[in-house]
Amino acid sequence: MPVDFESYHPTDLPSEDTNGRRILEYLADNPELGFRPSELADELDIPRGSVGTTLHRLESRGFVRHKGDYWAINAEAYDAQTASAIGLETVAEAFAGDYYDENLDWDAELPDIELDSGDTK
Repeated sequence: MPVDFESYHPTDLPSEDTNGRRILEYLADNPELGFRPSELADELDIPRGSVGTTLHRLESRGFVRHKGDYWAINAEAYDAQTASAIGLETVAEAFAGDYYDENLDWDAELPDIELDSGDTK
């Protein structure tokens, strides 16, 4: 089914801990640069045979673009929403297993600030 190309923003990010996600995050950290697949393989310690296939898969989702042998992030597709999704996942990972994660009802006995503020409305 065709889509409006200008407003289409893929949201199917590669799963965490995959070559696709690692490549995408690396390119996003270097948005002004283009890299050869061999450079990405060396930098990210990914098998060279996997990089080309992964880049083409990311390109089909609209996340990356290329000129000749060089690949870069597609900044239009990798927008603030995509970056936010990755950021939220990173925060969730960082705090997984802490007190608040283990005790989901931690806020059950907090006082209602509006009622305790002396407001008589």
